[in-house]
Amino acid sequence: MARPTPQTHGDILAAAARRFAATGYRGTSLQDIASEVGCSKAAVLYHFANKEAILTELMAPAITVLQSLDDRIAAQPDPASAQQVAAEGFVDLAVRFRREIALLRGEFPELLQQPVFAHIHEISERLIDAMAGRSERASARICALVLLAGIAETCGQFAEVSDEELRDALLALLRRALEPVH
Repeated sequence: MARPTPQTHGDILAAAARRFAATGYRGTSLQDIASEVGCSKAAVLYHFANKEAILTELMAPAITVLQSLDDRIAAQPDPASAQQVAAEGFVDLAVRFRREIALLRGEFPELLQQPVFAHIHEISERLIDAMAGRSERASARICALVLLAGIAETCGQFAEVSDEELRDALLALLRRALEPVH
């Protein structure tokens, strides 16, 4: 068999993103991806060890930005600044990576159980804590979780809205919804 062309790697990622968006991660097989690219399953496996490796590469840029946000939040000396950094940083991340977020709709909790994404759960908990103003009150933590989930869902739903308009709307919502930090 002829060796796959270098562009096949990118083609596989693009096809996987389309398939994951259409039928979900669980609903997409390596054969589905290969068929969409027009290559064999063996060619897909030449470039990627498995389907999880494809997802990992698709999500790598967003995860890198999320880890950077986590570091910026951790460096904040007080709850109010941590909340502000978390709010603005998460909105920026969600707007920038809305296509990637849309790929995981409905499957995110299950995907977090995979070892390669285990650290994302920990970052999510710290993000909720920061958005809640580092408060232990259930009301603040519930609000933070609902807002984070809603932002992610909203970004996946409004592909036709410009990044700037979406960012402005989400930040205005956060300013109204978040409990002030005392």
